[in-house]
Amino acid sequence: MRYTVLIVEDQQEISRVVAKYLESEGYATLVAKDGFEALELFNSNEIHLTLLDIMMPGIDGFDVLREIRKTSEIPVIMLTARAEEIDKLKGFDIGADDYVVKPFSVKEIVKRVNALIKRSYHNTGEIVYQFADLRLHVKSMKLYKGETEIPITAAEFGLLQVLFRNQGQVLSREQLINLAYGYEYEGFDRNIDSSIKRLRQKIETDPKKPQILLTKYGAGYVLGGTGN
Repeated sequence: MRYTVLIVEDQQEISRVVAKYLESEGYATLVAKDGFEALELFNSNEIHLTLLDIMMPGIDGFDVLREIRKTSEIPVIMLTARAEEIDKLKGFDIGADDYVVKPFSVKEIVKRVNALIKRSYHNTGEIVYQFADLRLHVKSMKLYKGETEIPITAAEFGLLQVLFRNQGQVLSREQLINLAYGYEYEGFDRNIDSSIKRLRQKIETDPKKPQILLTKYGAGYVLGGTGN
């Protein structure tokens, strides 16, 4: 299992060196120069751990962490140039797993990444997306509502994975097909409607009045957010 680390750092020299060391340890790496790019990469790739700088242009590391924690419990190590206790407490309150203060030793970063990966995945490589009381386990392709497993097909899993990754974002039928099944999908786009209906039967308290998997009429579907 090759784990992927997302490095979010606006100083390219730092991100380049960190990526080089992590890759020499067998990790795959993705690099984002700001918070917007970080969220785009996070939503379109299977990330196992994030190294997240606090002070960045656009949106800061705290806001990025808040967005990550809406859908995922992947380990996050915050990188900061300040050693103030209030920053650490704020990060831990939002959901950070660890902190490293700049200037840091890259070897220390690698050791912390190794420790968190081992503790978080136990060599299973499992990634878990969350929404309300729903949890989607990527590697095992299992869906849970609370502590109860909900049986899903491989096609339903593909659709859910896209919706969980893009929580709160309205996706058209065409987007769902391309992201979940690829451009070579030979079914009709209306098949998505049938799949959504079946998923609602499984996850909604009242499928006729969905509160989780919503319709944005004329636009598509969204996990969370506002329908109609």
